[in-house]
Amino acid sequence: MAAEAGTNQSVERAATVLGAFLEGRAELRVSDVAKHSGLGQSTASRLLATLEQISYVERDPVSGLYRLGPALITLAGVAVNQHPVHREARQRAQDLAHTLGLGANVAERRGDTMFYLCNFEGRLAPKSFVLMGQRNPLHATGIGKCLLLGVPDRKALLGDDLHRYTPNTPGTHDELDRIVEQVRTQGYATEVEELALGRACIAAPILDRAGSVVAGISISGPLSAMDLERREEELARRVIEVADSISTGLGYLGPVHAPASRS
Repeated sequence: MAAEAGTNQSVERAATVLGAFLEGRAELRVSDVAKHSGLGQSTASRLLATLEQISYVERDPVSGLYRLGPALITLAGVAVNQHPVHREARQRAQDLAHTLGLGANVAERRGDTMFYLCNFEGRLAPKSFVLMGQRNPLHATGIGKCLLLGVPDRKALLGDDLHRYTPNTPGTHDELDRIVEQVRTQGYATEVEELALGRACIAAPILDRAGSVVAGISISGPLSAMDLERREEELARRVIEVADSISTGLGYLGPVHAPASRS
């Protein structure tokens, strides 16, 4: 595997080894890592041994399989605690999930995907996994639609073809453009079974001191718990209030002081 110009090959290879664990399997053999990374098995084995010494991976003493190590949890915790949106949103999102019994999620845009900064589960929307650090498509999620408010050329970002995850997913840019303009007008986005069947959410944009959309927050859960036919107005008001509170914490002073991104 040739290193790109200006990069350190050893660091690049180590990152590729760690990336093998992002495919969904918790524990891997050396041969699995070698296959994913395109490295020779002996090279993969040496890199894993080095990463084990600094606790970036750990090896099960019985099975001999490798899994990600505790040092990465420490690094992830430091990174997310230093993020200004996470600092402002964490407690507010946690309180929202507790009060409503639904999921509360905060995410920003990373390239053509949304990237979760934190999530909390209420009693009506339990999860057996953590969303933090995971990614989802912009066009098929409530937060993603809010984040697209700050993207002038959505077609250039997302490509010509929009993948349909369910029959409800926006499949054309004309359709997506109409949805994003509706979000701009009403101040919040909805998503009903567009990414996964049986799920829905309501989201609102988070603004920085310049009035730019830097993140979004959503309330999510099963269709029966969200009950948007009866509760859309109530839930939209709650999520907008929390988004506005986070925006204020980030320095946003309103449309009088900065360009408005929310009508």
